Amino acid sequence: MSVILCTAGYDHTIRFWEALSGICSKTIPHPDSQVNRLCITPDKRFLAAAGRQTVKLYDIKSPNTAAVLTFEGHTGNVTGLAFHCEGKWMVTSSEDGTVKIWDTRTGSIQRNYSHGVPVNDVVIHPNQGELISCDRGGNVRIWDLGENKCSHQLVPKEDNPVASVTVATDGSLLCAAVSSSTYGSVFVWRLVTVRDVTTLIPVTEYRAHGTYITRVLLSPDVRHLATCSADHTARIWRVDLERAEATAAAIAEGKTTPMEPGFELEQELDGHQRWVWDCAFSADSAYLVTACSDHYARLWELQSKSIIRQYNGHHRGAVCVALNDYSEVR
Repeated sequence: MSVILCTAGYDHTIRFWEALSGICSKTIPHPDSQVNRLCITPDKRFLAAAGRQTVKLYDIKSPNTAAVLTFEGHTGNVTGLAFHCEGKWMVTSSEDGTVKIWDTRTGSIQRNYSHGVPVNDVVIHPNQGELISCDRGGNVRIWDLGENKCSHQLVPKEDNPVASVTVATDGSLLCAAVSSSTYGSVFVWRLVTVRDVTTLIPVTEYRAHGTYITRVLLSPDVRHLATCSADHTARIWRVDLERAEATAAAIAEGKTTPMEPGFELEQELDGHQRWVWDCAFSADSAYLVTACSDHYARLWELQSKSIIRQYNGHHRGAVCVALNDYSEVR
């Protein structure tokens, strides 16, 4: 199976799709709860589905739709999900205020980090030695796995929840979405690592939407940033780091000449009818899949801003999507 595309949401089912034809090839029931997040292991063998308090692991190729392993230990909705590059461990975030690292072979908890407030998202730095998480209290935290502690804490905008975080595939950028009912902005930092010590340099912030941002995601080639929103759109922003840093330097020097922030709006994907909750880029960064409360997932060709395929089958809102179309195991 060269392309794995799956969606899930509030109808308690996980659906696998033939990406080009739009045919649903497999349906897995998830009766325990809604599905909040999906993640495919790098070797394409397993799919993890985060729900209310648990994560279930499914064998993608098996005709058996029962979970092969259930990760139990959270006491609130699981909001974030990511796998180690070799699939040895998995990290989760939860509304119970914790980030947990799990052994994917046994399902046991290996590490437990506390935010003290509901955690909205977690990602793994490409160096595999750091985690980046964000919470409803307005914090972004970086966890050093070697030192087993929080090495950085950022507060982008006081008393405003951070809904989502994304880190560049080359480890160069960190972006965080700060959002409320009237405010949806993206904050950007450059990540510089010298002798295993990471420094965060503020680059820019910009208003991406006029209301909640639900997801922020950098493309694999780090040339685009996608934002999903309650305003029924997903937006694609061109990443121009040099311009962003020049703007930051000018502001620091007190210059008042208007300059571009370095993240220009390229496209607005406006075919959705309700909240857009999640998105996933293709490996070549040319396509984006979105999941929406209007029950549909959509495949967009970014160059033409056109919907290539619409995936119809969910009976309630589709809130998460996972895509792995890499030609070989990463």
